Amino acid sequence: MLPAGLHFGGSGKAARASPYYSIWIQFDPASHRNRDRPLEFTILMPCLNEAETIVTCVQKARGFLQQAAIDGEVLVADNGSSDGSPELARSAGARVVPIAQKGYGSALRGGLAAALGRFVILGDADDSYDFSRLEDFVTALRAGNTLVIGNRFRGGILPGAMPPLHRYLGNPVLSFIGRLFFSSRLGDFHCGLRGVERAAALDLGLTAQGMEFASEMIVKATLAGWRITEVPTVLSPAGRTRPPHLRSWRDGWRHLRYLLMMSPRWLMLYPGLLLAGLGTVAEAAILRGTVVIGAVGFDIHTMLYAGAATVLGVQLVLFSLVARTIGVVKKLLPITPSLARFLNVFSLERGILLGLSLSSAGLALAAYSVDTWARVRLEALDPEAMMRVAIPSVTLILSGAEIIFASFILGFIDIQPQGEAG
Repeated sequence: MLPAGLHFGGSGKAARASPYYSIWIQFDPASHRNRDRPLEFTILMPCLNEAETIVTCVQKARGFLQQAAIDGEVLVADNGSSDGSPELARSAGARVVPIAQKGYGSALRGGLAAALGRFVILGDADDSYDFSRLEDFVTALRAGNTLVIGNRFRGGILPGAMPPLHRYLGNPVLSFIGRLFFSSRLGDFHCGLRGVERAAALDLGLTAQGMEFASEMIVKATLAGWRITEVPTVLSPAGRTRPPHLRSWRDGWRHLRYLLMMSPRWLMLYPGLLLAGLGTVAEAAILRGTVVIGAVGFDIHTMLYAGAATVLGVQLVLFSLVARTIGVVKKLLPITPSLARFLNVFSLERGILLGLSLSSAGLALAAYSVDTWARVRLEALDPEAMMRVAIPSVTLILSGAEIIFASFILGFIDIQPQGEAG
């Protein structure tokens, strides 16, 4: 039972460390007194100036709970409405908790913390989702799924419900990236109607304040190995007349940024391996002379760019290792078997040895160049011949130096994967 005036945050160091710091929740639990067991379901609606639709949404949700004989509640997480939405929601039978920290994600995080149900079904309060038709969500959650996501592309998008930019570009592209980066099978990453087991959601460490909360929940649930499924969901035009809070390009970028930051493999590792591989092959091919393909010749100018690609590729690979390791330390990313094996084998000394070996090879090529120059008494040399030695020399020296310094950074982090692997 939660006491009236409950707040998440408190004071002191513990409060500042909490992801719910500055989220204040107050409610009257009178209707839940003398309860010897928790509610089964909470239907949670984030709300910011939804006076035109909040009553309809609450009535539909309450009607569904009553018709399905579900022991549950309707909870409205109000994010600072100034149009009377909280009062209207209460009059319709909802419990209302005020969330001080602004943002769609903040409202849902605060609502999840205040919910009394074992399961929570989250949905927007603009009447774009039908809260009287939640049977599929209830069935899927009761069947053992930890997260149930609505799929609007399977359920149907009514005319005027979704802008063409979102329907044909934004949602499909971002959902594809999410599936690719995280091996997910979900077809609609950003559906606003979803159900979750509350205790698991609170343990997930959700921190997003804005619209990227939708991506964060799926990404972290997937990485945690949750049982996740989709159910068809119909999207209707919003019942309000005011402009939506969603800003297409700003919020789209925030989703994409989050997906990229949570996947160092696709952001840095794979591009780095590709650049390093292509650059090395190109340098080796041009080392003996001009390479002619068709009517196009590739010579030392191409070799210079190939060397730059190799150095950049090595740097990206090292960045990905550092980023992934930091993600594990911060408990944002799970440790993978491949990373655990690398960290078990890696040591600062081995990294330094590898870096010194590459740099020494580069210095040997540089010494060869100087010796060649000295043999002609420091006179002018053929630039094409000398650049074929100088470019690989610089490539090796820089790559070796990067590996040495990256090894020190990994040494500073110094995580112990043996206890976390598996």
